[in-house]
Amino acid sequence: MPLGYLFGGGVGTEPHGIELYEASPLVRQLYEEISGWTGLTAEQILRGELPEERERRQSAGTIREAALAVAVHDLLADAGLRPDVVGGLSLGAMTASCLAGALDRRELFAMLARTADAPGPRPDAADEGMALAFVQEADAQAPPPWEGRPDVYLAGDFGPVVDGSRRILMLAGHRTAIELLAAESAPGTIVPLPGRNIAVHSPLRQPFRDFITPHMARMPFTAPRIPLLSCLERGELKTADEVREMFERNPTDPISLVDIYEGMRSHDVRLGLVMGPAIPEGMLAFPFPVVHVETTEHIQLAVSTAYDLGISFSGGGSETRER
Repeated sequence: MPLGYLFGGGVGTEPHGIELYEASPLVRQLYEEISGWTGLTAEQILRGELPEERERRQSAGTIREAALAVAVHDLLADAGLRPDVVGGLSLGAMTASCLAGALDRRELFAMLARTADAPGPRPDAADEGMALAFVQEADAQAPPPWEGRPDVYLAGDFGPVVDGSRRILMLAGHRTAIELLAAESAPGTIVPLPGRNIAVHSPLRQPFRDFITPHMARMPFTAPRIPLLSCLERGELKTADEVREMFERNPTDPISLVDIYEGMRSHDVRLGLVMGPAIPEGMLAFPFPVVHVETTEHIQLAVSTAYDLGISFSGGGSETRER
C-alpha cells in the first residue's frame, strides 16, 4: 500500500525541531552535519534569532525548516517507514528532491546557505508582501478580484478546505497593492500575511533567481530513485534536468499543493505523512488520510497509523543515512 511524504514550504522563523534534537542522537548527528555544511551552529539552526537582513534571514529560515524535515524523514526511516512517492511545496520541493535521491544533502544545504549572499532589494524598490485569498467554491470559476491588477500575482494554490466551501490561494506582490486589494474586498477574503516581506513565487523574485541559477547549474543532480512530484505543474520529475529546471523555476513560478496530492492519488497513495509544520493541520482537504509529523509523539502516531493501514515496513538501521 503506497505511502506518500509531503514537504511544506515556508520559512522556519519560529524555533523548530528542539524536541526531536534533544530526544534523538540520530537527529543530533544530522544537525552537526548540517552545521558543517552551512556554517550555522546547531543552536542557531534550532532556535537562534534570525538575521535582520532580508536574504540572510530567508536563508537561515530555510535551513531551519529543511533540517527539521530531513530529521523527521530519518526518524521515520529508522522506524522502518520509507515513502513510495514524495513531493513538496517551494522549499519542500527541493527537500523532497534530496530525499528522493536526486541531490546530495550536502549540496542542498550548501545551496541554502549560499542564498544568504543574494542581493537585497534596491533602496528605491517598493516593499513586497504576501497574502492568503479565501475564495468561495461557488465563485471558483469567476475571475478573481486581483485579475488584471498590477503588482499582484497568484503565487500558490493550496486547494479546498475540509468542508469544501472555500479554496485557499496565495498572493504575492507589492505590499501597498495587496493591502489595497484587501481593503476593497469582502472582510476575510484577502488576508495580508504579517512579516512576509518577500514576494516568493512571483516575477518580483527574478533578481534572486538570476543570482542562484548559475550556482544551481553546477549542482550535481541525478534522476530520482523514487517518484518525485512537481509542485509547479501536474506531473513527475524523472530526470536530473527536470529536477534542475524545477529548482531554477521555483523562486518565480506559482506552486500548487493540489498538483502534488492529485499526483499522489494517481500513485494510489493511501497515507500521506506531512513533514514538519509548514502545511497547516486540519484545515485543508486531502484525498487520503494524512498525519502531520513534527514531534516524537507524531513519529509514533505515524508508525502506528501506517501499521493499522497495512503499509509495509522496510526496517531501519544503516540504510537510514542514505545520501
